[in-house]
Amino acid sequence: MKLSHLAVSVMVALLLAGEAQVSVSLVCNAMELSPCAAAIFSAVPPSGACCGKLSQQKPCLCKYLRDPNLRKYINSGNAKRVADACRVPFPKC
Repeated sequence: MKLSHLAVSVMVALLLAGEAQVSVSLVCNAMELSPCAAAIFSAVPPSGACCGKLSQQKPCLCKYLRDPNLRKYINSGNAKRVADACRVPFPKC
């Protein structure tokens, strides 16, 4: 499934809206998960870059789940599949 330019633009805008600082050492920025876009929006396996970013952003996932603009992406079946493939436990918030 190919993403249209509009769909990618919308996703980027939504991800930018989810940017927030959690601590001095970690900045929650949903754009950091952009290497996972292909795996979340299609059936391709997640890349090493995706798994690395997902692991880094793990403390932020509950924040993303509470964001109505991001929830549908983070809580999707494909996102859960990506988390499983990356061995990143899906958060229970």
